[in-house]
Amino acid sequence: MNLFALEPFPLPTEDLILKKLEGLAAAFNRHDVDAVLSFFAENCSMELPQGPEPCGRRFEGKVAVRSGVASRFAGLPDVHYSNVSHRVIGQLGISRWTVSGTTSGGERIVANGCDFYSFDAEARVTKKDSYWKIVQNQTLEMNPE
Repeated sequence: MNLFALEPFPLPTEDLILKKLEGLAAAFNRHDVDAVLSFFAENCSMELPQGPEPCGRRFEGKVAVRSGVASRFAGLPDVHYSNVSHRVIGQLGISRWTVSGTTSGGERIVANGCDFYSFDAEARVTKKDSYWKIVQNQTLEMNPE
């Protein structure tokens, strides 16, 4: 027996990751911060689509991610994700959805978006990276010049 040989950790199956994505989407729609966080690893990160950096706003570690999730529910108290679909490629999970809600200032938001998820060997989220389409109230005209 070789004590220095490392046994590879079995990776979660694509079916298991798909089930995790479905549960996570349901937890977000219930606005259940604890349920959402139950899908995340301790050393996770989350990047929101807006913020002061090119990555948006980044939260690192489960405590910080909790704050980020809570901020989503506070910023859009009636937030809802519809038209949800998921894909799994290896250990990468992709969720597409339409987000809708009303900001605390009364502005109605509807936008298509997606999340890219990375998972650890126990099928816990290690990274959630979110993107939304930018919806503008005015029509932008293309200038051929």
